[in-house]
Amino acid sequence: MAPTERTSDHGQAVSTQPRRSVVAFWIVAAMMFISVASSAIPSPIYPVYAAEWHLSPLMLTGVFAIYVAGLLVSLLTAGALSDHVGRKPVLAVGALGVVAAMVLFVLANGVAMLIVARIVQGVFVGVLIGALGAALLDHSLERHPALAGVLNGAVPPIALAIGALSSGMLVEWAPLPEQLVYIVFGALLVLAAATLVVVPERVRKQPGALRSLRPTLGIPASSKRLFRSVVGALVSSWALGGMFLSIVPSLLPAVFGVTDHVAAGGFIAAFAGTGALTGVVIQRMDARHAVVLGLVALVVGPVVTLGFVVAHLLVGVVVGAVIAGVGFGAGFQAGLRMLLATASPAHRAGLLSAIYVASYLAFGAPSVVAGVFEPSVGIVPVSVAYGGFVVLAAVVALVAQLRSPRTAALEQAAADEVERIATGTIRTV
Repeated sequence: MAPTERTSDHGQAVSTQPRRSVVAFWIVAAMMFISVASSAIPSPIYPVYAAEWHLSPLMLTGVFAIYVAGLLVSLLTAGALSDHVGRKPVLAVGALGVVAAMVLFVLANGVAMLIVARIVQGVFVGVLIGALGAALLDHSLERHPALAGVLNGAVPPIALAIGALSSGMLVEWAPLPEQLVYIVFGALLVLAAATLVVVPERVRKQPGALRSLRPTLGIPASSKRLFRSVVGALVSSWALGGMFLSIVPSLLPAVFGVTDHVAAGGFIAAFAGTGALTGVVIQRMDARHAVVLGLVALVVGPVVTLGFVVAHLLVGVVVGAVIAGVGFGAGFQAGLRMLLATASPAHRAGLLSAIYVASYLAFGAPSVVAGVFEPSVGIVPVSVAYGGFVVLAAVVALVAQLRSPRTAALEQAAADEVERIATGTIRTV
């Protein structure tokens, strides 16, 4: 059945496609959660790998970075593929690929197989992430149309928090510390892939699938100016996320003598969980103000966290992680929601992939640099330098936000569109 349009009471075009499936919406949301959570579960296990296989900090950072490299490659090539062939085929292939990575983690007996598993995981999480975000918007609930945008921003940090925490708990207390968590998440992904059979396809196939595989950033023309204005918030948010996932597991035992794997997972969960909660709290807040709030917290959070690292006061580090989580949630999610309001359904996956390319590049590149210098200068100086980079990026982005009238106008237009979606007045673009 072809989609049609009618005019709303506000004089805007409204899609009259067949009624959307609530079940399909929550299946896609669950699949996004499991996929992103699976990317965080190796982090609390890194100290185990390091002790068992005698891995240096540089090697551990390399394992972390290789995941990001694989993810970036797939985002740049397959990011817009589901806009052409449909969401379900891409989701099925991506889910099975991540399951294959879980199997490789279970079988890993050295750093070589660990690297292969991380590459496979990165590639197929990259295949999934843009298609999942677009599918969530495709199936957005009629009574709560803004929820899809909120979950697109909130699910990744929630998933990172739960993935890290559950991994830490299973490593610390369950049998098979290097295998069980991968078996659990692999089984969940198989189940999620099986439920795709009841999810209707809402994307018409269109030509250009092979051409879309050429490495490119699929930013639609309607989103380019706004993308440039908020990319600084995306970069500083995810650079901070990379610091907490790559540096913190080594920082806690080195500085505070904390070797409990649950503590490492809990620390990451405090940061990412605060980010997720922030995204929910700010959903009715003016999106421009939320971006500014996020950038301020992205300045304050790393300063507080690393100041207390230098002072050797663990409770202060936790407080800093919570403040940093506010920055991570507000800085990323407010910008994401504004950007999604500028794209038509036919360009959603490509735009989301471009957003995640910028975000994950910031997530991984500083970690590689940190890993190179850590053996020679030490974990604390490297952490302080990393935090300094995040603060600098956030300050630059904040100044740009506050000083540019053109940026303010672009963001206000997008914020107004977010508000229209939140109140149920949906415009077809």
